[in-house]
Amino acid sequence: MNIKPPSSLLLLLLFFQTITPSISINISIGIGVGGGEGGESPSPSPPVGCGCEEPQPSDFPNLKQYKAYNIIQRFKQTLTCDPLNVTSSWTGFLPCTYQGFYCASPPYSPDTPTIFSIDFNGFHLCAPSLSGFIDQLPDLSLFHSNSNSFSGDLPDLTSLPYLYELDISNNLFSGPYPSNTLPLSQLTFLDLRFNRFSGSVPGTIFLKDLDVLFLNNNLFSQPLPRDLGNSPVAYLTLANNGFTGPIPNSLCKAADRLAEVLFINNKLSGCLPYEIGLLRIATVFDAGDNLLTGPIPWSFACLKSVEQLNLANNYLYGRVPDVVCSLAKFGQLENFSLSGNYFTSVGVTCWPLIKSGVLDVRRNCIPGCPDQRPAWECVRFFMKPKFCPLSIHIPCSLHGDWNGNDHSVRPSPPFRAVPGRRMAERRRSPASYVTYSALTKKTS
Repeated sequence: MNIKPPSSLLLLLLFFQTITPSISINISIGIGVGGGEGGESPSPSPPVGCGCEEPQPSDFPNLKQYKAYNIIQRFKQTLTCDPLNVTSSWTGFLPCTYQGFYCASPPYSPDTPTIFSIDFNGFHLCAPSLSGFIDQLPDLSLFHSNSNSFSGDLPDLTSLPYLYELDISNNLFSGPYPSNTLPLSQLTFLDLRFNRFSGSVPGTIFLKDLDVLFLNNNLFSQPLPRDLGNSPVAYLTLANNGFTGPIPNSLCKAADRLAEVLFINNKLSGCLPYEIGLLRIATVFDAGDNLLTGPIPWSFACLKSVEQLNLANNYLYGRVPDVVCSLAKFGQLENFSLSGNYFTSVGVTCWPLIKSGVLDVRRNCIPGCPDQRPAWECVRFFMKPKFCPLSIHIPCSLHGDWNGNDHSVRPSPPFRAVPGRRMAERRRSPASYVTYSALTKKTS
């Protein structure tokens, strides 16, 4: 069979195809994006040869999720580490399915689900800033980011009218208190613990309508505000900072609100205020590891809801009052820690609590108790002048046996209490309390 040579026109066509392949590629991509109608493309075409197309608003359940997708992808590009490969799920047209992101419909648009909650707890992500991320999600209500490596300045969040929980604990934030939290009118939960914030805390943050305020484990150093008792906060942790000065007498104004408070491991000084005894709903009062001094006011006998009472490692002295120890029988007291002080005696009611482990009086100056301070330490302490008077004013009735009408009268005889099986069964671990759980870096 004879094979005819190709014509000149055919050879010419083959020649042009070999030198201009990009022309046909560009034309086909341009038509695909434009929908074949010759209209203007809604977004720039991807680079030649990428084999992909830019996501369009129509690819997503709604426009809000399309915008959230772009914000998330930009933030993803700023991450410098992702040891758990969390961001591998941040792909596709359904941002509500991305790990760490949760959707709900905002009040003004009940049929338009969008990102309302971000939970990055324990993801160990690294980013130099949160700016351009959480501040660009207008319907965000909760942001939790415990145990990551975020840093930089906290962005302006006033554009988030629904934000009511903010947790940036256990990160790498530093510098002065983040003032961008102050204008957030809807905030009820603020967690700044385990960072390196320093300096003073604006007094206005204590007056915000917060339920939870965690400032522990930073570098704050200032006297506690005098009007601290005006705070509506129910769960307050100031532990492990450098707060100074006395515990404010105004704390009694929080009697119907304050449920748990941790002052532990600061530099608080002065006498124990009588007004602490007015905190009738408080279950935790912890002022251990400070510089407090003086005797325990008898008003503490009115702490009928308190379960954890820690005054250890201070400079307290005098007699441990019977009326306070009686809280183990007639109140809710489960742990009463007075170790590392300078008490010289305990009430009759207190001895059974020492034996049961409810009351800890190690390293004091109490004759007949084991594990006490050396005599020379006690003598040296008592040679120094003392300036805190003993307050025996009891502003409540004591379990029906003390009517409290004449608060200057000393109750007698001392109330005996032998903790029994009921107390052993109800005892809670410290980790079960809201504030004590905040003393650990990681959250579940």
